[in-house]
Amino acid sequence: MPYAIDESVDGQSILLTATWVPDHQRMRFLPRFFGRGANMLIGESLVYNALSDLAPDYDGGYWTFYELSNGGYYMAPDLDCDSIRICCAGNGYEGDMSPDAAGVVATLFALNALVWKTRSPRHEEMFDRLRDYAGDHTEGPAIFAAID
Repeated sequence: MPYAIDESVDGQSILLTATWVPDHQRMRFLPRFFGRGANMLIGESLVYNALSDLAPDYDGGYWTFYELSNGGYYMAPDLDCDSIRICCAGNGYEGDMSPDAAGVVATLFALNALVWKTRSPRHEEMFDRLRDYAGDHTEGPAIFAAID
C-alpha cells in the first residue's frame, strides 16, 4: 500500500507518494536505481543483507519495489505479518515496525553503504530522496530511530 506524505516547500504543498512497481516492470527497476551488472547485484544484495542483519526473525522471501514521486525508490519485504522486529546493534534501537517501514530502513542502510563505498553523488541523492520520504512516513519516528 503506498504511503503519502504532505511536505511544504515555499508555501506550496508537495505530495510525496510511493507507487508499487508491477511485476512486468521489475526487471527494469534494479538496473535503473543501482546500475547495471555488478552494481545492480551489489545494491540488491546490500538491501537483502541489511534486513537479514537487522531482523533476527527474517528468513528471506519475495520483495516489492516502490518508486517515489520525488525520483527515489525503496524495496520492502512482502511478508504475511503486521510487524517485524528490528534490532540495530550499532545504535541500540529495538522495536517492531511494518514490513514496509522495515524495507525503508533496509534500503536506507544499503544506500548509506553504497555512498561510503562508491562516493557516488547518485547514491547520495537517492539516500536523501528516500530519507525525505521517510520523514513523514506514518512510522517515520521508528525509521529515524533505527537509522540514527
